[in-house]
Amino acid sequence: MKTTKVIFMGTPDFAVPILEGLIENYDVIGVVSQPDKRVGRHQELVNTPIKEVALKYQIPVFQPEKIKEEYDAILNLNPDIIVTCAYGQIIPKVVLDAPRLGCINVHASLLPKLRGGAPIHKAIIEGHTKTGITIMYMDVMMDSGDIISQSEIEIEDSDNLESLHDKLSIMGKELLLETMPSIINGTNSRTKQEESEVTFGFNIKREEEHIDFGKTTREVFNLIRGLSPVPGANAVLDGKEMKIYASIINDKKVDGKCGMITNIYKNGIGVCTKDGEIILTSVKPFGKKRMDALSYVNGVSKDALIGKVFE
Repeated sequence: MKTTKVIFMGTPDFAVPILEGLIENYDVIGVVSQPDKRVGRHQELVNTPIKEVALKYQIPVFQPEKIKEEYDAILNLNPDIIVTCAYGQIIPKVVLDAPRLGCINVHASLLPKLRGGAPIHKAIIEGHTKTGITIMYMDVMMDSGDIISQSEIEIEDSDNLESLHDKLSIMGKELLLETMPSIINGTNSRTKQEESEVTFGFNIKREEEHIDFGKTTREVFNLIRGLSPVPGANAVLDGKEMKIYASIINDKKVDGKCGMITNIYKNGIGVCTKDGEIILTSVKPFGKKRMDALSYVNGVSKDALIGKVFE
């Protein structure tokens, strides 16, 4: 298998185990990643996680600003196959058509469900009970290509974005390595996606991070864990934004306006929802570090909190 020439295209942490698995088993002749970004107060230029792996193994890295216009370096390497995972740009047809074995993608959902850039977030936020990995042929339309293989995982109430991300990243590596031999020898299956079942998991917008306590407790719970730890769900208390990272569903009915702080418990802050109460257990007040909710309560007046309303 080491004779199979692979170009890998990806950018974030999620794709790192997948690239490392390919490097261990195939001849990765090039890596394509998004341009590096400036981060932090001092705006330091930071390598993408995938670029870091490529540099470690001394693999050539290409970082086009616009791959639709800058792809000659990829074609010149004449790869047998291109593997993509969370790359972040639409790949032009001339690139998709170039490798003799095609261009395949590792996608973190059970396609045709949740096409798009935030399938893990949306699977949790929308209350799905399962998700998984799909290996698929790339097409010019986003995540619309034929399915080669899939692997499924249950979404537990204990999962948040971070834990499910990490599980799916390893699953993606394992499924890809199971599937690659059949692609190389031409025995893989190929199933068209059922268009009537298509849903989308587009990138999270800023306004989607805000908690609406007028929704059910389960919906609020799912939003909080689907955005934890980054970017974090938020609500406004006393005119200041508070990030909320973890919560517990309380099934008991409470009296009060949705968003009202109704109780202070040993494990957190009780807030009224449409059908009950959510207990906030991990928060980040404006201008402060993340802390457990009781540490926050201990820093303010418990009695003053009761009756206040999150906006």
